[in-house]
Amino acid sequence: MSRDPWWIPPLPPGSTVGIVAPAGPADADGVAALPALYARHGLKAKIFPGCSARWPEVDYLSGDDATRLADLHAALADPEVAVLHALRGGYGCMRLLDAVDAGRVRRAGKCLIGYSDLTALHALWALEGLASLHAPMPASDLLLPGHEADADAFFAALARGWQAGDVLSPTAERSGQVDTQPLRVPGICEGRLVGGNLSLVAALLGTPWAWRTEGAVLFLEDVSESLYRVDRLLTQLRLAGVLEAVAGFVLGSFTESDSPLALLERTLLPLGKPLLGGWPSGHGTPNRALPMNLRVRLDASAGTLSLL
Repeated sequence: MSRDPWWIPPLPPGSTVGIVAPAGPADADGVAALPALYARHGLKAKIFPGCSARWPEVDYLSGDDATRLADLHAALADPEVAVLHALRGGYGCMRLLDAVDAGRVRRAGKCLIGYSDLTALHALWALEGLASLHAPMPASDLLLPGHEADADAFFAALARGWQAGDVLSPTAERSGQVDTQPLRVPGICEGRLVGGNLSLVAALLGTPWAWRTEGAVLFLEDVSESLYRVDRLLTQLRLAGVLEAVAGFVLGSFTESDSPLALLERTLLPLGKPLLGGWPSGHGTPNRALPMNLRVRLDASAGTLSLL
């Protein structure tokens, strides 16, 4: 990774954000509302064709693989586009991994913004030594009622940027979703911040794009997963040696499901590694931007992440 003190530089007013849809589709009204959303925060939106595409044979994808891949490559190559923002998650990013031009990702050096299914592309960005941003997406969050605070915080953070020495702390108020705030193991560790959606972290195991977890700080969140599925996913990480390899854990929200707190406690606390639950990122509100693929110091006792 670059030794530049700016992990993710500030995004100046008037910058162009490339809106791509490498995963699921959004409705036409949502796509039409995108320019006004970014304009309210002093930015320009360049909407790539796949955002309005549909693949009739597979209705859970925004366009066929070729369309979604072409948009990703075009946004990376476009000199006007400063950062890439995913329209929404769902499913589809893993289908593109072996076709994405990794050299183009590396040469462009542009920040990728999104979460959920975008965990697969965050892993690719990490392999190319690039920081990315686990953060709200327009169709999933920023355009929806009740997400105004997340939108304001997101755009303010983009304008401010992230640099070495920043100290992040999960101070946002929660709004009733099941979260992991009660879970904590005091301690301090350092490592690269990796992970994202638990389902995707597990699905990438055994592929060339699996997260490099040795000595890392592992962030996990998920949505709509029943307890036996969370159990299976965590067991997969344990059997693959991931839980033993990492230096510590940061847990976001696990929403729209029965509470997995007891399961997470039984699985993770006996490892004795620093663990900080309740980070305000994931499929709920608040969902605050979390910079990924960079070195951090986790101080679970103080409840902070410091960028190194």
